[in-house]
Amino acid sequence: MASSYAGKSLESALLTNEIEETQKEIIFRMGEIGESRSKETGNHVKRVAEYSYLLALALGLSQEEADLLKMASPMHDIGKVAIPDSVLNKPGKLTDEEFKLMQNHTVIGYNLLKQSTRKILTTAATVAYEHHEKWNGRGYPRGIKGEDIHIFGRITAIADVFDALGSERVYKKAWELDRILTLFKEERGEHFDPKVVDIFFEQLPAILLVREHYSDAALENSKDPKET
Repeated sequence: MASSYAGKSLESALLTNEIEETQKEIIFRMGEIGESRSKETGNHVKRVAEYSYLLALALGLSQEEADLLKMASPMHDIGKVAIPDSVLNKPGKLTDEEFKLMQNHTVIGYNLLKQSTRKILTTAATVAYEHHEKWNGRGYPRGIKGEDIHIFGRITAIADVFDALGSERVYKKAWELDRILTLFKEERGEHFDPKVVDIFFEQLPAILLVREHYSDAALENSKDPKET
């Protein structure tokens, strides 16, 4: 009987783990869908997840909180699924009307996720809603400021901007690292939480290793020849 119970317990544990891993995979793939709409690679969401995880731990968040943010942050732009291609992939500057439409991706993402009772998805809803808010209150969609912005939103904001600026997109060339770092120093206490900026610079060597490991070139090199 004991061996039978142990066997059932192991089977239950394996099933639970499989369910958790499936949830993580689905969430990550949904995040990739949001990025692919704007012609981004899946590595963008991987990098943002890893940067967010490093920053969360360095800020003193618990391992559980850091893991949760890592799993949820790939969904930060899921609301882009509802933004028209003509706006999402416009090579030139957006008009005021187009920019307002683009800003809606934060609210759309939040509304897609907020009704869930699952911790990962409710966290993803918060990240989607608040990752474009600014420390000085001049962000969107609500214009909240300072610590009224959830720490997960403040962390993802700097992770997302760092990766976005360093990546080539349809409307811009990739920025050089020095230019990005100069901007972060200027935006400390303006766009970004000063404490998160300070931790970002402390963690920069590890962040750059992540960027290299999950570079878009690495993604291309790892593709199955049958896919090309």
